[in-house]
Amino acid sequence: MSGKEVKSALKSAKEAIKNKEFKEALKQCKAVLKLDKKNYNAWVFIGLAASELEQPDQSQSAYKKAVELEPEQLLAWQGLANLYEKTDQWDFKVELPNVYQKLVDVLGSFHTFECICLCKQLAKVWQQLIQLKKEEAVDKKELLELWQQLTQLLSDCLNEEEQDNEIQQHLISAFENAMVLMDPVPGEKHMKMSTDYVRCLSKLPQEEAKMKEACESMLSHYPSQSYPLEVLGSHYLKTGILNEDTVSCFSRLLDLAPNCGLGHLGLGTKALQEGRYKDAIKDLAQGLKKTSCNTGWYSLAEAQFKMHRYSDSATSCSQGMFRLLYVTIIHVYVFFFFFFQIPDAEKDPVLVALKGRAYLNKGQIDQALKFSTFNFSFLALCSLLKAATKNPNCGEYYFLLGQLYWGMGEETRKDRSKAHTHLLKAAKLDPHLGSAFRYLGHYYREIANDRGRARGCYKKAFELDNEDAESGAASVDLSMEQEDMETALATLESVIEKATPGSAKWAWMRRGLYYLKVGEHQQATADLQAALRADPEDWVCWECLGEAYLNRRSFTAALKAFGKAHQLQPSSIYSVYQAAAIKQTLGKFKEAVAEYLQITAQQDYVPALKGLGECQLSLAKSLMEDCRDGGAIDLIQQAIQNLFKAVELRPDLSCLWKLLGDACTAVSTVSPNRAQVLVPAPLNLNTERKVHVFVCRCYAHALKLMSEAPSLWYDLGLNYYRQASLPSPTEGDQNSQSLVLEKAQQCLKKAIMMDSGNHSYWNALGVISMNKGLENYALAQHCFIKSIQVEPNNVVAWTNLGTLYLKKDNIELAHEAFKIAQSLEPLYVNCWIGQALIAERVGSYDTMDLFRHTTELSTHMEGVKGYAYWVCSTLLDKSNRDTELYRYNIVQMNAISAAQVALSKYTERIQSDPEAFIMLGYLNEHLQLKRQALQAYQRSVELLQSTSSTEELAFAVGSYGRALCTSGQWEEAVHAYKSTPLQELSDLAGVALAYCRAGLIPESISAYERALAVASSEKEKAYILTALALLQHRQGNLDSAKTLLFKCSMLKEPISESLLCLCALGLVHGDATLAAAALTELLKQGSASGSVVEQRCLLTCTLLALQGNYSAVQREASRAVHSNPGNPSLWALLSRVVPQYYPRKANVRLHTHRALLYSGVNQLASGRHSGEDRHRNALKTLQRAVLLCPDDPAAWAGLMAACHTENTSCYLSGSAPCRQGMEKILMSVVSEKGIERPLAQTLEGWVLQQAVTGLVMGGQLEEAEALCSQVLNVSPEHPAVMLALRQVQCQRLLVANGGTVLPDSVMEQLNNTVMMNPTNLGAWHWLAEVYRSQGLLVQAVMAYRQSLQLASQLGLHSSQVTSLLRLALLALGPCMVNVPGNDWKDLVLEATTEVLKLGSFPMALLFQALLQYVTKMAARETRRLLERLVYVSSQDFPVTVVQVASWYLLRHLHAKNDDELINVLLERAKMNRDQRLLKFHSLLASSSS
Repeated sequence: MSGKEVKSALKSAKEAIKNKEFKEALKQCKAVLKLDKKNYNAWVFIGLAASELEQPDQSQSAYKKAVELEPEQLLAWQGLANLYEKTDQWDFKVELPNVYQKLVDVLGSFHTFECICLCKQLAKVWQQLIQLKKEEAVDKKELLELWQQLTQLLSDCLNEEEQDNEIQQHLISAFENAMVLMDPVPGEKHMKMSTDYVRCLSKLPQEEAKMKEACESMLSHYPSQSYPLEVLGSHYLKTGILNEDTVSCFSRLLDLAPNCGLGHLGLGTKALQEGRYKDAIKDLAQGLKKTSCNTGWYSLAEAQFKMHRYSDSATSCSQGMFRLLYVTIIHVYVFFFFFFQIPDAEKDPVLVALKGRAYLNKGQIDQALKFSTFNFSFLALCSLLKAATKNPNCGEYYFLLGQLYWGMGEETRKDRSKAHTHLLKAAKLDPHLGSAFRYLGHYYREIANDRGRARGCYKKAFELDNEDAESGAASVDLSMEQEDMETALATLESVIEKATPGSAKWAWMRRGLYYLKVGEHQQATADLQAALRADPEDWVCWECLGEAYLNRRSFTAALKAFGKAHQLQPSSIYSVYQAAAIKQTLGKFKEAVAEYLQITAQQDYVPALKGLGECQLSLAKSLMEDCRDGGAIDLIQQAIQNLFKAVELRPDLSCLWKLLGDACTAVSTVSPNRAQVLVPAPLNLNTERKVHVFVCRCYAHALKLMSEAPSLWYDLGLNYYRQASLPSPTEGDQNSQSLVLEKAQQCLKKAIMMDSGNHSYWNALGVISMNKGLENYALAQHCFIKSIQVEPNNVVAWTNLGTLYLKKDNIELAHEAFKIAQSLEPLYVNCWIGQALIAERVGSYDTMDLFRHTTELSTHMEGVKGYAYWVCSTLLDKSNRDTELYRYNIVQMNAISAAQVALSKYTERIQSDPEAFIMLGYLNEHLQLKRQALQAYQRSVELLQSTSSTEELAFAVGSYGRALCTSGQWEEAVHAYKSTPLQELSDLAGVALAYCRAGLIPESISAYERALAVASSEKEKAYILTALALLQHRQGNLDSAKTLLFKCSMLKEPISESLLCLCALGLVHGDATLAAAALTELLKQGSASGSVVEQRCLLTCTLLALQGNYSAVQREASRAVHSNPGNPSLWALLSRVVPQYYPRKANVRLHTHRALLYSGVNQLASGRHSGEDRHRNALKTLQRAVLLCPDDPAAWAGLMAACHTENTSCYLSGSAPCRQGMEKILMSVVSEKGIERPLAQTLEGWVLQQAVTGLVMGGQLEEAEALCSQVLNVSPEHPAVMLALRQVQCQRLLVANGGTVLPDSVMEQLNNTVMMNPTNLGAWHWLAEVYRSQGLLVQAVMAYRQSLQLASQLGLHSSQVTSLLRLALLALGPCMVNVPGNDWKDLVLEATTEVLKLGSFPMALLFQALLQYVTKMAARETRRLLERLVYVSSQDFPVTVVQVASWYLLRHLHAKNDDELINVLLERAKMNRDQRLLKFHSLLASSSS
């Protein structure tokens, strides 16, 4: 049977049941069950059919089977209930309640009415069951269980929304019967049953009496249980019955459960009814925290409304969802949003008044007043007055009137009949209206000036409304103002305890200020931070926090706080001032000055002016410590101006007068020449004495304002002491100086009387007492000892005590005192100076070292001068040069530079000490600071001319003359020396040298002869004789010069200089014998050092070159370098002689500056450019030379030549040059460097030629001509410039005319230009090339011969070679084209032979081989000469020479058909990768075939 057949069978069964054919229905259902034993409907139909056929057992089985299959289906349960109801069987009756209960559960919330009916039937059946049990006389326990089950079943029915009275009565009856049967009483089960009974009755409003009775009964049995009281309390709250019994109930409830919210709600509601709103709010709020109910929220909202806490009331309403009351509360806040939507609202005075009230209630008085400025403002006021008349007991109306009057302005505020009267009446009518008391507080504080009443009103307002921050803040402020700190602090703490994070800013801030006032800075910081959490944009709070940080010494945090305050409020001067003050405290004076200037630019703020002056004075003192007096004076001048302005604004401040005095006192520290400050006109401080007098007046004025300040008496005493130290203009002022010292002493005694515990006062009194004019050494000693007793770690007092003992010649005590001072403060310079003076007095070797140490500690004038004196003394002593002490004190300690720097600072400060200037000039001479030495000596002469010290003046003038000679000012030097007595050897030698350099040779000889008569030692005479010999040689008296030099060599103490001069004399005049003899004597003197070694090496090399031994020249220079590898001059000499006499080694790299320069020039001469070697080339070498010495013009000129070489290499290789356009730049750099004449003109001409050549090579002929014309305008007589111009013009003519013949006039002009540069070898070479290009070979030969002659005269070895090779090349040209005659061939042989005499030059060999090739190509000698050039090392001969020789050798071999040698030559070409030769061979082979 399919599913369709099953449905059909069930349908048939249903029809059969409907037609009362129950047996047929059973048949159809059994047929269905055969196929589907779990068919629910089939089992239900069987149960129904069996029941109708009176087969109850079968029916019960069928229904139970259906229930098992689907227990939540309703049909089977209903059928089963019907079966049990109509069948009178005991077991069916027992099961019937359970079936009813299941039906109730199944029906649930779907069929409420049916459930109620079932519950009624269930109650009846259950009662019948209990009745049967009673009849059967069962025990009480079983009956109790049945009644309890019935209560449970019926209690569940009462949970439904629709309750039935019958069921309620059945439930109450069940509870009562169960309570009667309950045993024991009281007991736990009885208490539980009583609780359930009370809970049940609490849900039944109509059973109020039974509920109260049940509660009372339960309380009587169980007095400690709070539940019945809670039920009663809840009932009272709902019904609103609040009497004595009610209060007793809630009180008993709180006694049993103190945290019970219901009890607090009850008492709060009772307090609300009695008008105790504050207690009501407290109790209700506490109760609602535990128990939330609408009644409680309503009562709380009402109490808050009565207390005018509208926002809190609105919140409570929203919690309890009392919309109507909520709208009532906030209508005053939202009214004006709808005001303009009402037609003709502005014409209705009532609406106008209501809008004004809305603004007032929101606290927007300005808006209310603005609104009242309309034409209806008077009507609005009248409306409020009318409203107050109609309801005279409404305090709010009077408050609004008073508030309106208060906001109208000062006149209505002062009128007691308006604002005050209405506010006072409002407070009386409504004592809970806190805002009325707040405005009364405003009135008493601002109008009546009654602080006590104002404080009371504010306090009352704050008590009524804890959220009224304005009243609370005013109350606390007035309490603090009246010194009632306890009350203020209690108020603040009460607010803070209740405050949530981010609230109660005013309380946090005021408590923070309180803690700040009492010195509890940590707590103040925490409170102010909490206040900022509530309002991070409050700039005042940021300033307060900055103050707290500042007071606890957290400067960085304070700086950030004040910076934030300034950011929020840029117009706040206080935050900027405090930031500047903090930076001043931290020692950042420059930043502080910038901040102070920012303030003073806006207004004359006295604290800012004071701080600005202090910072500028501190900066000036720091500069003066480093002897930077010029900058210090500028700062002091600014400080005086600012402090003077502050004094003008606030002359009543003692500190300003004191600071002004300090600033003016600082001026006296520097030199009087420097102490010229521009001050305000009233001061007139044009002399140092006037400055001190003004300072005295400043301190006196400060003392008038603060006479009990001991520090001011101390400053005044020091000022008198400084006045006494000033030089007296006349002798009669000595007594006045003593009087001034006595005043100083009295001021210090006054300071000590006021503060005897200050060690500085005792120390100052001691210093004054030992000063000249008082010289009370006993008192001074007492004062110093007293100062030490007051402060044992007193380095100043110990040092002054040591000075006192030293002055009294008590060396031991002085040493001990200075020693203690050193142990207390090793960096205090004065005690070290004292030890140095002691060492100087006892003659210790440590004296100089001690003075040096004082200069390292700080710049102290006494220490500086002492150290400079010892350095100069040591330098003047020539006998100690080789001692260990000299090497340590002078060389190792770099004494000359250190002393010069220190003494420069000394003379900057003290410009009236001639001895210091003499020592400074002497040190500058040693450091080669010629101009500075000259200035120092000149200043010393100026100072000594006004004194009577003739010896010192003569010494200074002599030193001045020597400095003039060193600077090249010979005529001035002669004049200076003439002003001396000319009795000292040094003066005579100096004036003789000056005469000589000035060109006055006879006068110089006469002076040297006078010096010879004065000379005392043989060595001095030898030097003078040598100088005389040089002068004789200059005058052309060669024999006299030799005689004088021979005379020098015969002395007992011969000097090497005379032998050097004799040797040089022989070399100059070509006398090799004399030079060799002098050099031999010179070498007999033993080893030399320094410049003597260089001179000997140079003379030896020159002698060897004169003798023609060129190979020995390089060996001699190399030997000297190996013996003295640290001598840069010898390396430079080697780099010069190697390319000249041994060109194969010209590419050796050297590392000193001059050697690098010569090496670069050598690499240029050998063609070493970056195309051959990217790392080792002339450009790299000369770049290093420029880096080592950027002030050397020769190095820049070499670099210019290297750049030209690189560009030339690029042109030859066909690539674009990468260093174009640098000619003018490098030319200007060379011309800017200082060059001595006559070298300057030569170098500038060479540089110009180089620049012009570069421009011409680049095709920039116009630029080249313009450059020459530009230079010619500056130097019209410069022959090199004219030559360069003519060369460019000639090139332009040749380019323009296509290389045609130049006119004779042009050639003559070019020849004349070259004649203007007779010593310019390059000019002759260029002229020869021009002649060659024009076909004038004879003239070209003459030009080359002229250049050869010039090179021979100048002794230029390389130039001779160049001229000869050019001449040979010129002559080789006609030979190559077979010009008849032997003249050209002879010229080639002559030139090349002369070149080979000068050295081994591959180019000369090549020219000879080519000449042989032209003359006898097939000769064996031709092959021999060419092979000598081809088969050599690539390092020996240039590549170009080898390649040219290879080409001609290949042609020679092809002509001889020597295949074997051709193959050898080709193999070598392949090995050397000479592709050009291989290609040339293929061309020759193809042409021959």
